[in-house]
Amino acid sequence: MGLSFSYKPFPERREVIALLRAAVERGITFFDTAEVYGPFNNEELVGEGLAPFRGQVVIATKFGFDIHPDGSHGPKGLDSSCQRIRQVAEASLKRLGIDSIDLFYQHRVDPNVPIEETAGAVKELIEEGKVKHFGLSEAGTGTIRRAHAVQPVAALQSEYSLLYRKPEEEIIPTLEELGIGFVPFSPLGKGFLTGKMDENAKFDSTDIRNSIPRFTPEARKANLALVDLLTSIGEKIHATPAQIALAWLLAQKPWIVPIPGTTKLHRLEENIGAAAIELTADQLQEIEGAAAAVEVQGARYPERLEQMTGL
Repeated sequence: MGLSFSYKPFPERREVIALLRAAVERGITFFDTAEVYGPFNNEELVGEGLAPFRGQVVIATKFGFDIHPDGSHGPKGLDSSCQRIRQVAEASLKRLGIDSIDLFYQHRVDPNVPIEETAGAVKELIEEGKVKHFGLSEAGTGTIRRAHAVQPVAALQSEYSLLYRKPEEEIIPTLEELGIGFVPFSPLGKGFLTGKMDENAKFDSTDIRNSIPRFTPEARKANLALVDLLTSIGEKIHATPAQIALAWLLAQKPWIVPIPGTTKLHRLEENIGAAAIELTADQLQEIEGAAAAVEVQGARYPERLEQMTGL
């Protein structure tokens, strides 16, 4: 997402292509995009960047927003009508330059369309070979169960990190029961858990974090206790706060696959390094105990965006 959406300034096209290919060369095989990122140009970047690796990588993309055909003005609202789902699939296939979408997520639950209809529309695309697997994003447990009964849900993508642990209450137990994978977005808390920002950090005027309550200077100052915890544990095993945050996620369940985004090669390599870190039971217990004492300040979204989740 960050390559062309939400986090300006964006890298040049040639830099994006080089970064995507460098990721594959370093063992990354799962890439996440969406038509709304841009809109549209993110899929084109992913398609071009991964063109030499057809069959070697898994590409996930998403439907669910009502977007003007020329991509102007951003999403106008939600639209998971059957017609729109098919339209998005056909357009995404062309932009990505692939014959079948590996994982097709509903980006946000559409309250105006029964989830059974949405699942049925994706099931038809799977039967036609245009999609391989069905996913949901930010869906609640009831929605997940109803969709799964029509077309098995392969993965749920929702926010989850040491900064946002609500999925532990109901979502993760439901996924485990149903055999559904979990793909946490913002596993580094939109960059906060990297330890590279404090209450004085400034964002570009177009950066989405300017509108997020969790990123007010006051909230950042209060939440730095979590970063201090990650830094302390990391120093003992020569790891960065970001690597500890990702290693903690990977230790929660074997079927959790976080998707940290970056625009920089050295950050990509740092993130990859987290996969080699196996936190001990004592370290995990230390993280749990210290994190429990930190009351995270600030909502994760402004109210208007929070209402677009299915939770």
